[in-house]
Amino acid sequence: MNGLRTGILMAAMTGLFLAVGYLLGGAGGMVVAFLVAVAMNAFAYWNADKMVLRMYRARQVDRAGAPALYGIVEQLADNAGLPMPRVYIIENEQPNAFATGRNPENAAVAATTGLLKRLTAEEVAGVMAHELAHVKNRDTLTMTITATIAGAISMLANFGLFFGDNRNNPLGIFGAILVMILAPLAAALVQMAISRTREYAADRGGAEICGQPLWLASALEKIERSARGIDNRTAEGNPATAHMFIINPLHSQQIDNLFTTHPRTENRVARLRQMAAEMGQAAQPRPWG
Repeated sequence: MNGLRTGILMAAMTGLFLAVGYLLGGAGGMVVAFLVAVAMNAFAYWNADKMVLRMYRARQVDRAGAPALYGIVEQLADNAGLPMPRVYIIENEQPNAFATGRNPENAAVAATTGLLKRLTAEEVAGVMAHELAHVKNRDTLTMTITATIAGAISMLANFGLFFGDNRNNPLGIFGAILVMILAPLAAALVQMAISRTREYAADRGGAEICGQPLWLASALEKIERSARGIDNRTAEGNPATAHMFIINPLHSQQIDNLFTTHPRTENRVARLRQMAAEMGQAAQPRPWG
């Protein structure tokens, strides 16, 4: 169901791009905007993992440096049938985590020191399983494609007046201005909806990888409570990276509406508890190991 919804949303994004391109730039402007957006996002796709890990000053660890975390990720990667990703730790008190990398063969997972300090081994396993589900689902590719189309729409809107008089536009100059204002907003809404859909899919996939939905449910509740009162200054300064984290690191976006990249935590927990009930699991899940 999540895959179908993602496909529908991406089709809507593509349709929006074609409509905006036709109305503002004609065929020529549409092609130019798309090619520039593809070039920009292709660079990001191949280099985003290095850029974001450097941005957050992530430190790569091995079995000797972080045996508990490394062992958890190693076991979960084996459960998921994935290559062992690179493992990083971020010196940040806000409990959070993310995955990056263009494909499973070049993936990395990162956890903050705040997460490792505040969560049990079972909860850490739930979080890391969620991040590996992102890797397995190739969500980086999905979000790169989405960002490419959204970027092309914004580019068309920003430079629409420079493409010259588009005779195919039946809306006139005022209609064109309206499209230039509303189109990027609509693209951002669809992009955020896709991000929320992928979070739900990663929750379910992560629960399947670790075999214990309640581990992730407990982790999400604990991360949400702690993250509210702890700043992640790097994320606040780079809000475009917020969608990568398992819980939104920005304090300004805590409502489950059209403008957020993450579903409400209570909605995610409810789904995980329902999944646990369907699997016949007790309220107290078994320990890790």
